[in-house]
Amino acid sequence: MEDAAQEVFLKAFTQLGSFEGRGSMEGWLTRIATNTCLNIVRGSKRRPELTVSDLSNVESGWLDQQLGEVNDSIENNIVAADLADRLLGTLSREDQQTLLMIDGENASIKEVAAATGWSESKVKVRAFRARKKIREAMEKLLSYKGKPAGARDSVSSKVSR
Repeated sequence: MEDAAQEVFLKAFTQLGSFEGRGSMEGWLTRIATNTCLNIVRGSKRRPELTVSDLSNVESGWLDQQLGEVNDSIENNIVAADLADRLLGTLSREDQQTLLMIDGENASIKEVAAATGWSESKVKVRAFRARKKIREAMEKLLSYKGKPAGARDSVSSKVSR
């Protein structure tokens, strides 16, 4: 099962450039996971090894626990990726570029300045302001969760702006 999860993440990472943004990232990742698991199941039919019915109760319980943990992990990663995408979507292209280079690619301030043609102080200011905007958007989203249904609409429209 760990092999399946690893294969899904490897495929998602290597095919990230092919994600065109037509649908949600969640749907795209789900499709990769589904196809990968189907291929594994098909492959196991060609070379049968051990079936679930061959497992003892202890082994079956352990397998169920492992599957639950993998599903939780995948779901958490999908939710985190969706949240990051939404938060980055609140930023300008330049701010997105700055944060993705600094925080995503671990580029130095000097490297970002060289790549963008900006001064180092401009890069620092952009990163600071972008992080502040993301923090504020996150706070709006978190405060949104505790609001009654009628109050959510006004908060939702503010976050999507």
